[in-house]
Amino acid sequence: QVQLVESGGGLVQPGGSLRLSCAASGNIFSMYVMGWYRQAPGKQRELVATRTSDGSTNYADSVKGRFTISRDNAKNTVYLQMNSLKLEDTGVYYCNVEGTAWVTGKFTSWGQGTQVTVSS
Repeated sequence: QVQLVESGGGLVQPGGSLRLSCAASGNIFSMYVMGWYRQAPGKQRELVATRTSDGSTNYADSVKGRFTISRDNAKNTVYLQMNSLKLEDTGVYYCNVEGTAWVTGKFTSWGQGTQVTVSS
């Protein structure tokens, strides 16, 4: 079983910055894709950014140039640096990991979510 623990959410003013972290633990053999999704009130969950094990990244158009996803493979951790935050960035941010675990094989895991609120 793979567990994801997120941290770093909070309240920030428009134009501010936050850094989210997501640490994976468990019987992990490899992690192909680590990413972040978000869900605003009354809306569906949407992709924010992903990063593959070979370094390829993918960003939602709405966050390009403002958010940066990175990962520390040694720590099994993925980060999301969020700059120039806007009101519309408000939501619950979820970490997602796809990979392979020892014995049990392929997995997809979600974190519990961390609230990001952008407000003046």
